Amino acid sequence: MPRVWDVPVHDSTRVRDVRVAAEQAAALAGLDEGRTATAALVATELATNLLKHAGGGRVLIDVVAPPVLAGGRDGARLVQVTAVDHGPGIADVPAALGDGFTTARSLGAGLGTCARLSDHFDLHSAPGRGTVVAARIGAVPEGPAGEPGPADRVRAGGVNLPFGGGQYSGDAWAWVRAGDLVTLMLADGLGHGPEAARASTTAVEALRDAAHVTPADALRRLDRALTGTRGAAVAVAQVDTRAGVLRFAGVGNIGARLCEGGTWRHLVSRPGIIGTHRPTTLREETADWADDRVLVLHSDGLPSRWTPTPETCSTTTDPAVTAAVTLRDASSPARPVRDDTAVAVLAPVPADRP
Repeated sequence: MPRVWDVPVHDSTRVRDVRVAAEQAAALAGLDEGRTATAALVATELATNLLKHAGGGRVLIDVVAPPVLAGGRDGARLVQVTAVDHGPGIADVPAALGDGFTTARSLGAGLGTCARLSDHFDLHSAPGRGTVVAARIGAVPEGPAGEPGPADRVRAGGVNLPFGGGQYSGDAWAWVRAGDLVTLMLADGLGHGPEAARASTTAVEALRDAAHVTPADALRRLDRALTGTRGAAVAVAQVDTRAGVLRFAGVGNIGARLCEGGTWRHLVSRPGIIGTHRPTTLREETADWADDRVLVLHSDGLPSRWTPTPETCSTTTDPAVTAAVTLRDASSPARPVRDDTAVAVLAPVPADRP
């Protein structure tokens, strides 16, 4: 079962905890000594910034798949470091990304360095609402995987928050690719703790052999794989990138919302639990997929009445940042999450990026 590190950063002693967590995640991701040191440095810089410029926050560290499954390669794993705060925000983001920039009222020191060292780096900041930074560090890139196709124009990202500071989350998200098909899944193991994590991890492993089938067929395969576990609520969304079609099927309490040109649409799951009580009929919903679409999947740890903001529908923001902003803005110290919570986002690669 994969570890997830949730480190509240409210005093200087937790900066070391963040660094150690990054080193442990790098070991799980199979990074060499140099890239492990990079992950540790980026995590340390982001944690230090939280204290100096935001009055504290939290750092989430996870081992994730690449944001783009180029050429169908989905075996690589990266360390993802996500810093989240409710601080004053950054008034001038481009200036904050310049080396040496810092003020007493905004996050700034070290961001330029973090952006240069990371394989993928993005942030969202709004004055008075806070800042979210997501950085991913992987092994040395292998180079181009082949001629790009339409599936290379889709990217995914997510965040995972264990309940009560646990080491393992009962939620998991994953995505796979088969030719022009890209498939995103979110699983919420029944309850929380190690047994819930075992169920969701089993779903992730089973998804690798279901990349070429429809969402409904994928759920049937996952149902067989999860027999003997606690079971899980599971949602599967698949984009046929050549046809421009999104197909969705879900069982259990997984939230799914699709933004279509600024308008949000709910995608509905059927009652039941994959692995223990799958409904006989699995209904698929379809929708057009285009360059202005954003799909958000989330477990029921997120409040059911969360309200998307205009930023949630942004196609230019890294999906991991969108997921973290959604998690941050839907909860607060007055409304803490009630369970393991995962948010996964599927979005197009912006047209101005290679």
